[in-house]
Amino acid sequence: MQKIKVGFGYDVHRFQEGRELWLGGIQIEHDKGLLGHSDADVLIHAICDALLGAANLRDIGFQFPDTSSAFKNIDSKILLERTVRLIKEKGYELGNVDATICAEQPKLNPYIPQMQLCLARIMQVNIEDVSIKATTTEKLGFVGRHEGMSAYATVLINKISQ
Repeated sequence: MQKIKVGFGYDVHRFQEGRELWLGGIQIEHDKGLLGHSDADVLIHAICDALLGAANLRDIGFQFPDTSSAFKNIDSKILLERTVRLIKEKGYELGNVDATICAEQPKLNPYIPQMQLCLARIMQVNIEDVSIKATTTEKLGFVGRHEGMSAYATVLINKISQ
């Protein structure tokens, strides 16, 4: 019998002048970036949380605490690589990812194929197994007021037969 698990992740970061904007492992042209201890890639952080949750490995803050100087300004792609390694060490492989980024600006649809390619490479899966969507909040809440971005991710992981 095949054992599958589902994980859900959520992350949010506020905009900050003078920072680069990184989403899905790629740099995006924008007048503001996201504020965080790392590069603040809200999409990768949501995916990491979903993967860690599915494998019952707690969350990104537990695995990579923002109180550690080792993770200061770290590239979130490294965090995702380490997360994938952690779930593999526990005997799981990634089935698929379905993620949504919530942002009023910039328009993200043109960047989605590049994000999918980048994330598929890091997670060692087919690009067809990485779904990324972008939406607005119809000008409601902190996202609607252009104060920041949020991202949601759902993942499916499979126990590797032994």
